[in-house]
Amino acid sequence: MKIKVSRKASFNAAHRLFRPDWSNEKNDAVFGKCNNPRYHGHNYDLTVSVTGEIDPETGFVMDLKVLKELIKEHVEEALDHKNLNVDVPEFKNLNPTAENIAVVIWDKLRPHIDKKKELEVVLYETPRNFVTYSG
Repeated sequence: MKIKVSRKASFNAAHRLFRPDWSNEKNDAVFGKCNNPRYHGHNYDLTVSVTGEIDPETGFVMDLKVLKELIKEHVEEALDHKNLNVDVPEFKNLNPTAENIAVVIWDKLRPHIDKKKELEVVLYETPRNFVTYSG
């Protein structure tokens, strides 16, 4: 029997969506106001879920206190109140779209979660726009 446990978190970050190899006109056409050269910010909401078997000893799929600390250390401390384009090494050559941010978060957490368990990241850029990544 598999069950999914989840932990919610949030962080605030600024970014700019653009490609340096494109003209300003093409960046504006594709990314619109998200191409603001002075950046713009979001209050991101995050749900991290781990799916697996219930441990018969503890009754947990994963201790949510442990998941909380992993998110704090590897996601919140790395991304909160940062300019993703400037302050976060993973985005030096990677456009910080919601899709790419979700993959980066998943990659940061995956090494710290039992490989037998599934990991899913749901990232809300706005209350209506969100992405889901499961590896």
